[in-house]
Amino acid sequence: MYEPVIGLEIHAQVLTDTKIFCGCRTRFGDPPNTHVCPVCAGLPGALPVLNRRAVDLAARAALALGCRINARSEFARKNYFYPDLPKGYQISQYDQPLASAGLVEIPGAGSRVRVAITRVHMEEDAGKSLHEGFHDSAQHTYIDYNRSGVPLIEIVTEPDLRSAADAATFFETLRRLLVWLGVSDGNMEEGSLRCDANVSVRPAGTKTLGTKTEVKNLNSFRHLQKALEHEIARQVELLADGGRVVQETRLWDPAGARTVAMRSKEEAHDYRYFPEPDLPPLEFSAGRVAAIAEALPELPHVRRARFVAEYGLSDNDAGEMTRSRGMADYFEETARRA
Repeated sequence: MYEPVIGLEIHAQVLTDTKIFCGCRTRFGDPPNTHVCPVCAGLPGALPVLNRRAVDLAARAALALGCRINARSEFARKNYFYPDLPKGYQISQYDQPLASAGLVEIPGAGSRVRVAITRVHMEEDAGKSLHEGFHDSAQHTYIDYNRSGVPLIEIVTEPDLRSAADAATFFETLRRLLVWLGVSDGNMEEGSLRCDANVSVRPAGTKTLGTKTEVKNLNSFRHLQKALEHEIARQVELLADGGRVVQETRLWDPAGARTVAMRSKEEAHDYRYFPEPDLPPLEFSAGRVAAIAEALPELPHVRRARFVAEYGLSDNDAGEMTRSRGMADYFEETARRA
């Protein structure tokens, strides 16, 4: 009998009007390549300037996830070549992230599941490759750089999840929290929230991790659960038949209800990280952290417990009333007037 081991990497676009290192708009749906400047297009000599609101929103999310905001963090260049990456590198954070060591609890089968947060770091998004919708899409790929430089936070969990259902529940819980905080709009259809899942299987009761695969770019709770269910079953079948799991990146094919190989990851890719020379280290004073923490709203799980204690709701009804901050505010205002 095999046990799955799952960790998630979730990318969320933060709610700013402008990009992380320039003044271009972040508005979705405008004509391609209309929100591009020398900075986000990666032209020589253009210098990045960090968006303070993006930093504050990232810290807001990290604190709500129980993380420690690091007094000093650094931006780094993650070097790789892809057509939608105009500079030839992505400005991200590597060994000195914004925040680390958080914890989230979610409902599981019969008990609460504790999921440790490894890190929360900031980075810029890449552009978007357009593979269809044009008369010559069979021969050409088009590039839209409107998303290039849009501010993201990446939330990385420890491999604490043991089922596809729990992974989907965690993803849904995290989305609800980010929207509740006003950190992200959580619009998965527009690409504001995306999830990569790392999954392996091992004999139940053992501690050694199996060989993992990464399932990329999942943009719905249902797709995440279905992709993990398929990938777990695929890996178990391989091992039961005497085969071995290959470390690789895979994609979810909804039409075929299966994961398909994208690229091999037999060896770690060398991104040649080095500190971003055009941005100074990001320093957080204790006072700034305290001010952001003080401004946090009452969090969903806290408000849910209060609704049970103060208004006599069942836990299930309190959960429904706190599915969104707007619903919770409406319920509470109605209860006060009753």
